[in-house]
Amino acid sequence: MTFYEAVGGHDTFVRLVDAFYRGVAADPVLKPMYPEEDLGPAKDRLTLFLEQYWGGPTTYSERRGHPRLRMRHMPFHVNPDARDRWLAHMRAAVDELGLAPLHEETLWDYLQRAAHAMVNTFEPTPGVAEGPRAEA
Repeated sequence: MTFYEAVGGHDTFVRLVDAFYRGVAADPVLKPMYPEEDLGPAKDRLTLFLEQYWGGPTTYSERRGHPRLRMRHMPFHVNPDARDRWLAHMRAAVDELGLAPLHEETLWDYLQRAAHAMVNTFEPTPGVAEGPRAEA
C-alpha cells in the first residue's frame, strides 16, 4: 500500500490543499506569488503534485512534465519569511487532517524539507513587515 492510499487518497490531499490555500488567500506575502486571480489552478497543481509524490496518480507529470520544483519557484521571491509563512499555513492544514502520528510525521518531514529547498533569496520581501503570521 502506498502512502497515498494509507492516508485516504485523493480526498485527503484535496482537504490538505484546500485548508492550506485558505491561509494563503489572506497572506500578504504568499498570495501575490500566485499569478491567477483565483487560486483554483494553483490548488489543482499542488494536489496533483502531492498525489503523485506520495504514490497516487501520475497526472501531474502527464500534464506538466517533471516537477522541477526549484526551477518553477525561481521567478518568485522565496525568502525565509515566505518559507515560514508557507510552513505555518501548511502546518495548520496538516493538523486539520487528523492523520495517524506516523503518517503526520512522514508528511510533515517532507513538507519542511521541500519548503527549505525552495528558498532562493535572503532579501526581505519589499513592502511587507516580516514576522510570525498564520492564525491557526
